[in-house]
Amino acid sequence: MSNGIMMYSTSWCPDCRTAKRVLKEEQIAFTEIDIEKDESARELVVKLNGGNQVVPTIVFPDGSMLVEPSAAVLKEKIASLR
Repeated sequence: MSNGIMMYSTSWCPDCRTAKRVLKEEQIAFTEIDIEKDESARELVVKLNGGNQVVPTIVFPDGSMLVEPSAAVLKEKIASLR
């Protein structure tokens, strides 16, 4: 799988930690960007989420996106990409 998965997160977010754990367990390469350290990434997250700063926001190579997904939903999406 290509490394086109982008995960926008913060260091303190429990849902972000869950998403990272799932991606690592499934051996999925991804790029993580902390929106508290990257202003342009924060602005993108706000734009993608209709004005809301919501993490994790995970953007996939096909242009689809998951926002605050449960572990089960994220695993289902990963399975659909394989």
